[in-house]
Amino acid sequence: MSRAEAPAVPETVEAVESVESVGTAGTAGAVGAPGLPGGPGVTGRRAQTTAGFLALFRSELLLTFRRMRTIVLLGILGVLPVLIGVVVRIETDGSQGGGGPAFIAQVTQNGLFLVFTSLAVALPIFLPMTVGVVAGDSVAGEAAGGTLRYLLVAPAGRTRLLAAKFTAGLAFCLAATATVALAALATGAALFPLGEVTLISGETIGLGPALLRAVLVALVVAASLSGLVAIGLFISTLTGSGIAAMAATVSLVITVQILDSFPQLHAIQPFLFTHHWLSFGDLLREPMYWDGVLKNLGLQAAYVAVFGSAAWSRFTSRDITA
Repeated sequence: MSRAEAPAVPETVEAVESVESVGTAGTAGAVGAPGLPGGPGVTGRRAQTTAGFLALFRSELLLTFRRMRTIVLLGILGVLPVLIGVVVRIETDGSQGGGGPAFIAQVTQNGLFLVFTSLAVALPIFLPMTVGVVAGDSVAGEAAGGTLRYLLVAPAGRTRLLAAKFTAGLAFCLAATATVALAALATGAALFPLGEVTLISGETIGLGPALLRAVLVALVVAASLSGLVAIGLFISTLTGSGIAAMAATVSLVITVQILDSFPQLHAIQPFLFTHHWLSFGDLLREPMYWDGVLKNLGLQAAYVAVFGSAAWSRFTSRDITA
């Protein structure tokens, strides 16, 4: 099938042409460097591999963040902290004795705490659902639309393409988390005072150190979703329907969350990828507790290794473009 038959996928064709041009340049560099210590063409092949991956990664980022669905999802995540802040403000203005949940008192005392509150609200449901949609559609969506075959005809390699899709999924996790955090920070600054922050353990830190902790918490939250990206990518290689892959990934997140809430299943709960998601709260203590955070990151790394390998095996060994 020629490129002229696919006018509706300019980003994909552009990625193919970028990879093909990189391959040509890399080959020329390999032939023209006979004196390199690693043997003829070693540096050229490495440059070709790196440049080819970067071209695919750039293409995946453009495809992900140009989609209207992605923009809408990020918009919903950005509205969530605004709604929480407005509700807390109304509740505070309408209350007489300062009652209500403990987190309301924390937010009203310092708007920066809205960042932590919004992430705690978004992480169990909203963030994993948006990440599940993007990860689940990463391969199956392109296979269903017929655009995946255009990438596979380029000398890029399926392994490199899958790695680019996974890395783009991690980039979306970071973008989604940053959207929640920045919207919460702006809303908190507009509706509540900013200043010293009282931590969960009772100590008080200045605004600068508190902002650094907010950045650290956001990074941990984004990393907590890496296992879900690998799971969604694997599910996406099992079907040629993007909608089915997205639905299966989101349904899996909901199911695991339900299983994690039953005390009778305490024996398996530490192995569920959602179990340690809220461990970032330990970073709001003085000193910071890292045990739960490290368990969470280690568990996510294990899920990435297992489901990333499964996705690679499926993607490289079967025809998923038919």
